[in-house]
Amino acid sequence: MGEESFQEKSEPATPRRRREARKKGQVGRSMELNSFAVLFVGVMILFFSLPLMIDQLTELMRWILQTITTFDLSVNHIPALFGELILRFFVILAPLLIAVLVAGLAINFAQVGFFLTPKPLEPKLDKLDVFKGLKRLVSMRSLVELTKNLIKLTVIGWIAYTAIRAESKHFVTIVDADLLTFLKVTGMAAFHICLKVSIALLVLAILDYAYQRWDFEKQIRMTKQEIKDETKQYEGSPLTKSRVRRVQQELSRMRQSQEIPKADVVITNPTHLAVALKYDTEKMGAPTVIAKGARLFAQKIKKIAREHDVPIVENPPLARAIYQVVEVGMEIPGNLYKAVAEVLAYVFRLKNPGMYAEKEEAGNI
Repeated sequence: MGEESFQEKSEPATPRRRREARKKGQVGRSMELNSFAVLFVGVMILFFSLPLMIDQLTELMRWILQTITTFDLSVNHIPALFGELILRFFVILAPLLIAVLVAGLAINFAQVGFFLTPKPLEPKLDKLDVFKGLKRLVSMRSLVELTKNLIKLTVIGWIAYTAIRAESKHFVTIVDADLLTFLKVTGMAAFHICLKVSIALLVLAILDYAYQRWDFEKQIRMTKQEIKDETKQYEGSPLTKSRVRRVQQELSRMRQSQEIPKADVVITNPTHLAVALKYDTEKMGAPTVIAKGARLFAQKIKKIAREHDVPIVENPPLARAIYQVVEVGMEIPGNLYKAVAEVLAYVFRLKNPGMYAEKEEAGNI
């Protein structure tokens, strides 16, 4: 355990580790992107819908002033009155609130996909540990976050200051202006300031997102021993896997041995390889490999073939080509058609010598 604790986490996280981290709420995302999305969308919605919102607020104020004398201000009716006012005000702000909510959800989805877990909300006793809390306060991560926030405040503050300074020349012209002109000029100035701040926040958010992804990958990295332990835990030890492979090979050979008697021909190397082929013109588009083997299994294939009178043809180049290229149950490829057809023709000629003799005599006549 001592050696494992000092191993360097130099290996990328496995898919399983990534899934476990995701379940715990550990994902690489930037809150600065959320701030940018909320600010930018909010500014744009206000810019395009502000005239409508002002009209609605004007209607609300007109309704209040027209009906104020008829309000029942008793204790029983005040809650209902405030409820109606809040509802009307919420209806006016609904487009802005909905747009901001959708923007926040969309930017989160873009960063981490659909993701919902209660793990971060679960109470943990170690969060009440004073010493661990102090350790987190003076950690490198806290220092990085502090530096990021200072940079963000400095950059955004400077951009906001320069934007206000650039817009201040317009304020002189509205000293004696009417209320509508005053609101129009100040509104456009506020829009330009917020737009510039949004662009600055977007640049900072992109840099922060890149850092958060890098930091997340660094946190979930694994040691070589952890990868070995995970592989052993979920996939079995190398010894177990080798046993499974041996069992699978034995089962495959048993199935192939049962198919060998149905073969039309066995092509050999002649001693190291053996390939059994079958060709049913009504069911197959091309000759199919029903069994193949090397060394001991090749000898077994030839033994079974002799016991069931399956022709054995020695053709080392063809046997090697089929063994290397074609898997059991697959048809032979087109580049081997001619060579296999010659072998099958030879075999069929051996099985039906009388029929081929009659064909040759008819051909001579």
